[in-house]
Amino acid sequence: MAAPPSGKVVYEQEGVFIHSSCGKNDDQDSLIPGVLRVIEKENEVIVDWRPLDDTLDTSNILCAGKDSSSVVEWTQTPKEKCSRGADRPSSYEAEWDMVTTVSFKKKHHSNGDVTAHANGESKWSFLFSLTDLKSIKQNKEGMGWSYLVFCLKDDVKLPALHFHHGDSKLLIKCLEKHVVLNESSQDKRILLVNSQNKSLSQSFENLFDEPSYGLLQKLKKDPYTVTMGRFSKVTNYIFDSFRLSDTSTQRRPPSEMADFLNDAIPGLKINQQEEPGFEVITRIDLGKQPEVSRREPVSAEEWAKNMDSEGRILDVDYIKRLIFKGGLCHTLRKEAWKFLLGYFPWNSTKEERANLQKRKTDEYFRMKLQWKSVSEEQEKRNSRLRDYRSLIEKDVNRTDRTNKFYEGEDNPGLILLHDILMTYCMYDFDLGYVQGMSDLLSPVLYVMENEVDAFWCFVSYMDQMHQNFEEQMQGMKTQLIQLSTLLRLLDSGFCSYLESQDSGYLYFCFRWLLIRFKREFSFQDILRLWEVMWTELPCQNFHLLLCCAILESEKQQIMDKHYGFNEILKHINELSMKIDVEYILCKAEAISMQMMNCKELPQAVSEILGIESSSVTPDSDTGEDESGGVLSCPTSLYQSISPPVIAANGTRDSTQQMPDTQSLTPA
Repeated sequence: MAAPPSGKVVYEQEGVFIHSSCGKNDDQDSLIPGVLRVIEKENEVIVDWRPLDDTLDTSNILCAGKDSSSVVEWTQTPKEKCSRGADRPSSYEAEWDMVTTVSFKKKHHSNGDVTAHANGESKWSFLFSLTDLKSIKQNKEGMGWSYLVFCLKDDVKLPALHFHHGDSKLLIKCLEKHVVLNESSQDKRILLVNSQNKSLSQSFENLFDEPSYGLLQKLKKDPYTVTMGRFSKVTNYIFDSFRLSDTSTQRRPPSEMADFLNDAIPGLKINQQEEPGFEVITRIDLGKQPEVSRREPVSAEEWAKNMDSEGRILDVDYIKRLIFKGGLCHTLRKEAWKFLLGYFPWNSTKEERANLQKRKTDEYFRMKLQWKSVSEEQEKRNSRLRDYRSLIEKDVNRTDRTNKFYEGEDNPGLILLHDILMTYCMYDFDLGYVQGMSDLLSPVLYVMENEVDAFWCFVSYMDQMHQNFEEQMQGMKTQLIQLSTLLRLLDSGFCSYLESQDSGYLYFCFRWLLIRFKREFSFQDILRLWEVMWTELPCQNFHLLLCCAILESEKQQIMDKHYGFNEILKHINELSMKIDVEYILCKAEAISMQMMNCKELPQAVSEILGIESSSVTPDSDTGEDESGGVLSCPTSLYQSISPPVIAANGTRDSTQQMPDTQSLTPA
């Protein structure tokens, strides 16, 4: 028997037969014994069946290569050779006699696996990648030997495999480690392959049981899964992985040093300055970053003074600027976050908001009742709802418990998290639940302390974050491209260094962007960071400038110590819970001022920040442009904030300097 493909064998079963009655004679009935294996290779999982008998006719070769669009051609066998098939008892199913009614004609193409078969290394064998698998059909119970029929994505059905020495359950369990298998609503025996759900629902177990180069390969192939599944915890799993790994396995093989952009995220193009149509932004002098300070959080008194007798916000821009510069005291968050997230309209009255809450309460509980009323039997037939519930339960059990609201296992906080996320699945059933959403809900529920308000604020937040969790991850692709563009303008030398260490595509920022730094800052700090970002000041995509600020702060250590790919990943992971939120906010704001004050700002950067570069011609006295409109320039944020900033000692600061960030204590 020919040797199986190279790789790690994770499943092997002998006594797996193909039943063929399409022999040389009309009455010939053949049972072809073989070995079935599941093999893990570098970037894929292979299912491989090979016969034990090397004397079989080599003209009957079936091969399903990696490219399923050119796997096999099916040709009808002459009727006289298959007359026996019509005489079989009616209890036999079509797939039992599949080999009786069709034969396989090898299709000529250049697939490497097929070439191996054609050279005679294997006979009557087939193999395929799990990425090409569409569905699996199982036998009816009580039909004798258990068997499976694999159907590929181009609707090619492979011959039924009959398990004479045991059943097929172990194989199914093995495959479920790599893909999600859901029962078909039309036929319970058919398992549909949903690889997208698997990639979005990887759990946190089995962290780093492989060399770091293997981690790189998986990071390239599926950055979402690796980021959420392997960089998810704030402890030093990466450090342990690198410390215990053989140093010889931590280097990328020379043969693999080619650009891995296209096979990582298709369509992602970063830093291709030499290509026609790309804007060169590496030689622009941005000037010195200005000094930036922050003020104390907005107080309840300041908030109340900016409301009229009916509860309307008098000056929305003014209050947003205050929040951007200092955040909110905690007692204000329950009310102010509803405005910042868009649950409450800024121009609404107190009475209008009360009526809105009544309508939204009714709507919420109608949706909640929908999934609460689903019986166990109904849920068994609804695989998507079942998968959503399972994912939510796993994530809720791991949620942040750094505050009293989530202490203990059986507590209202965790129960409400579960209920809100399940209700969201009813609200947006197409998107459903994706790992990471609980990270976005947890702080919102903590602040709102109300199930209905937390749900609708979360809905508004997900309207902003929706693209991050979609199957094609278009939002993540766009943000990585934009971040690379900004970082190259800010420091082209640092970008070049990262590229030289296979880190130029900034995958280590993936988690930052995906869940808006939720696992990088302490729980209280993330409340401050989010409310500042929700003001949408001083420009579009301020969160990307926060990434730039963190990277610029760590640049010196990364470059001075000559960190490679492994060390950069380790270093970025270990920043979690160690970043000073006030310092990073100041630095990101300074970067925004530096870029906006640049007279030669590239068009690509202007579009990312949402400004018109040609219109940045500030009047030195008024801070307005020639047309009289206020510039979208950070400088105007401070000039328009009134009353004056109060220093830490309680006196009026005539120089308008903000208090030192070290003296600020979040309320």
